[in-house]
Amino acid sequence: MANEQDKLFASVDALLDHVADQDALPAPGERRRLREAGGLSQDQVARALSVRRETVTSWEVGRTEPRPPKRAAYARLLEGLATRYPAEPTAAGLPAPTSPDASAPTVPQTATPAAPTAVLPAPAQEPAPRPLAAPDDAHPQASPPKAARAKNSLPKDPAPGKAAPRKPADAPSETDPRFAHGPLGVLDDDGSLYCVGGLVLDCPAKTLPALVAWTLTEAKLGAPRLHRSGKDADPLIVLTAAAAELLGLPPELADRRGLRLPDDHPVIKQLTRAEWQLTRRGFGPWARVYRPTEGGRRQCVQLAVLPWGALDERSWGATGQLPPADVAAVLGSYAQRVITPRGSTAVCGLELMTALRPPTRAVRNESGSWVSGPVPGSLTEAVDPAPPEAPMEHPVVAAHYPRFHERTPDQVVDEEAYDWFRPLTDEECTAGYTHAVGLDVNMAFAAAANRLLVGLGPATQEKHPDFDPKLPGSWLVDLSHLDLDPRLPSPFTPKGVRPDGPAWYSTSTVAYAVELGARVRPTEAYLRHDSGAYLDPWYTRLRDAYMATMADLGVTTGMADVDFLAAMAHHKDVDPGRAAVLSAIKSSVKGGIGKLRERPQSARHKHGERWPALERPTWSPHIRAELIGKARTNMHRKMTRLAASGLFPVAVLSDCAVYLSRGPSPLDFLPYTPEGKPVPGGFRLGVSPGMVKHEGTQDFLWLASMIEDEQLNPARHIKGTDAAADGE
Repeated sequence: MANEQDKLFASVDALLDHVADQDALPAPGERRRLREAGGLSQDQVARALSVRRETVTSWEVGRTEPRPPKRAAYARLLEGLATRYPAEPTAAGLPAPTSPDASAPTVPQTATPAAPTAVLPAPAQEPAPRPLAAPDDAHPQASPPKAARAKNSLPKDPAPGKAAPRKPADAPSETDPRFAHGPLGVLDDDGSLYCVGGLVLDCPAKTLPALVAWTLTEAKLGAPRLHRSGKDADPLIVLTAAAAELLGLPPELADRRGLRLPDDHPVIKQLTRAEWQLTRRGFGPWARVYRPTEGGRRQCVQLAVLPWGALDERSWGATGQLPPADVAAVLGSYAQRVITPRGSTAVCGLELMTALRPPTRAVRNESGSWVSGPVPGSLTEAVDPAPPEAPMEHPVVAAHYPRFHERTPDQVVDEEAYDWFRPLTDEECTAGYTHAVGLDVNMAFAAAANRLLVGLGPATQEKHPDFDPKLPGSWLVDLSHLDLDPRLPSPFTPKGVRPDGPAWYSTSTVAYAVELGARVRPTEAYLRHDSGAYLDPWYTRLRDAYMATMADLGVTTGMADVDFLAAMAHHKDVDPGRAAVLSAIKSSVKGGIGKLRERPQSARHKHGERWPALERPTWSPHIRAELIGKARTNMHRKMTRLAASGLFPVAVLSDCAVYLSRGPSPLDFLPYTPEGKPVPGGFRLGVSPGMVKHEGTQDFLWLASMIEDEQLNPARHIKGTDAAADGE
């Protein structure tokens, strides 16, 4: 009897010990937070405990629990980490943002910075913890994860139209275990999620709420912030047509104008029941599904629906029709070199500005509390433009003019790209020219952004100021007295015609007038004394992305002109996937600049009312004007240098200039020094931003017909197509 009682007592004691052991371990999410706070990888923990890495993963997601003797050692590790990195509460005094929609006027970034521990390192004696992991019950719809399988889903020699990534360049970064599987995944209907570098994950989700929850808890997708005061990129899930159908989405949107699902659609109801929210844009080709920030950790997933046209063919080519693995390769390369896509390339170009120069950061005030403070050199708050800079529908000018009034040059800044051509001279018609050759400036607008001083705050109105080229702003000045060669477009108007009186110009344009010898006496100006090279990091990242992608396509710096032209002639055929990335990069430049003066998008907008874009710090028509003015004057400066050699353009469209030639190649007319080098300051063949490439060639009779008979700009059609229709 005693022996039986002892056995029972021993069994009960074992149960008590088991319960004690269970209580000794923190929740699975906290286990991951502690490991990440200590900067440890799962591999390091696995080696220390003599287990497999997959075992550590199972412990951190709560799929399995450690058993003795590993359990005690694991508990000791977590206890030591908890002592060094205790969990901190949400930043006191700083309300967490409730919506990830950066454009929402109700949640300005200047008033709701991220939790201080997520944006600034704490002092050395108080190491800053990593963002908190989501608690176990944060995503009740999540299904048990399947094991990830790594396989190369791209053939070594892809068929035409397929993108084959180079794994060393595209493999996910191993430096941040939170994003071990890269920035994005492309989901197919069999549950395969194709990620960067050929990795394929098994996604068990069968509904949209389950997919979002699984992505946040299991997928390990996302990208680290580009600035220490910024925020990490949300994971992107791209849905193929088959995956969208499986999740209950229609093959196309019935609302072709609003491009969003109706609020009573079953998928929207599923998300609402699961307590997920959508931004005010609703569920369209690019949808953002989120819950309010919890514990300083964002809970947001970006979705791209391919059958709804998420990838515009003008920017991405045929990427949307490629197999899932190839779509992941193209988008992954763009994400790693530029930014994780979260909308059109124009949206990405604008978002990159904010990602590289966030408006606010967390700082300590005099009492030691965390407060929101501006990031030096950033656009920190939305400001209204000066009246000459504002579009006609803006409230600052709408009340001062009739509805359809056309403002004159002395009422509005008209800094736009060139659209100019001229009639041929008698000498040109009889000189024996056989061809018209177009030269296109590489990344012209990005190059203009380099070291460009722009205003960072509101403008100050001044009467009769002295011109200062270091003060960005808008100047009312008369430049009509400059006498320039009529065979060149005027640098002061988009149409290339000579101004006929006072007009508003950006600082870039007036500074070039001074360079040409003009005496400028502004009668009025709107100046920004708080200024800086805001776009420098934006230019640098896009330049590096462009140069790296061009190198992938076989075009590098230092090539001889003949070799460069030969490489450019077929570079888009080397790898269609990389060519799509290149197109997206260039579209991000022009689209991002256009977004600086985004006009009202809603059909319900009323003239003179504010629209959502005005609430962004990055809504700045002044910066757009400065940049385009500099790009246009850069173009004129190069054409002037060639004019000294007797070469004059016959047409210019934006960053493309057309010259007459006795041969089909740029080498048939571009001048060189006796040493065989390009004329200094003129157009120079090469891959770098600001240098030029061959845009296209047509015969002389075609050019003459375009100008004399059809009255069309030959630069628009020099490639044989409409440049504007091609998105150029």
